[in-house]
Amino acid sequence: MSNDQNNEIYSKAVRAGKRTYFFDVKSTKSNDLYITVTESKKVTSEDGYENYQKHKIFLYKEDFEKFKEGLEDVLLKIEELKGNLTD
Repeated sequence: MSNDQNNEIYSKAVRAGKRTYFFDVKSTKSNDLYITVTESKKVTSEDGYENYQKHKIFLYKEDFEKFKEGLEDVLLKIEELKGNLTD
């Protein structure tokens, strides 16, 4: 088992159309927690082979609150803009 798997505490997969988002809680050697968010998307190359494109971000404990505030802010703005579009 690799070290990356040893430090995984919790994982949540969210399937959304052609994409899957993985939210993983992991711990460092000093037992600090951090989150990785991975977007995985199945792509088919011109020769017909399927593979997965992955993009990952690391979110460290000192940034949790600011990340949460930023995400909440943009989600609220989207709801507000959607309301304005239907008026």
